[in-house]
Amino acid sequence: MALTQQFARVTPACLERCRASALDSAEAKPGWDPPAHDTLDADWALWGLKWYCRDRLGDSAADRLLDRVTSGDPGGDVEFLDHPEVYDGYDGPPRLLAPAAVSDISRALDEFALDYVLATLPADPSAAATACGFDGFRGDVRAYLSRYFTLTSAFFRTAAQQGMCVLVRVD
Repeated sequence: MALTQQFARVTPACLERCRASALDSAEAKPGWDPPAHDTLDADWALWGLKWYCRDRLGDSAADRLLDRVTSGDPGGDVEFLDHPEVYDGYDGPPRLLAPAAVSDISRALDEFALDYVLATLPADPSAAATACGFDGFRGDVRAYLSRYFTLTSAFFRTAAQQGMCVLVRVD
């Protein structure tokens, strides 16, 4: 089973309902079931973009931004979501980005120089895939990175506009 980057937009009130559900349930079930329109599977794209920005471009600001997007912030008081109902337990438990963090990240994603980064990828498709850590990738690496970056940016923008949190996990 392939691991992919997962995001869920949730309101602080929803998190409190999940916390209460986990406390009231004998199995500590948080009642986690965000609507499909508030979830995003970003596949491996952000990891490849992060890899390329860090290792090939030496862009530490882009690396830090993409690391925060894919890893969340420490703390967040969401240990009640460390449950099989939420994720498969393979990677670390879900992490939270609070509304203020989501707003900051949304602005930074909007300012990210994606066109520049994509223009610096090697022209050869195989070399571009390798540069992003995608050995064996078939397809247009630029289109793949652009698609998922654009989806992620729009996802965070909507969350920021609505004052929502974003739960980050790998599943």
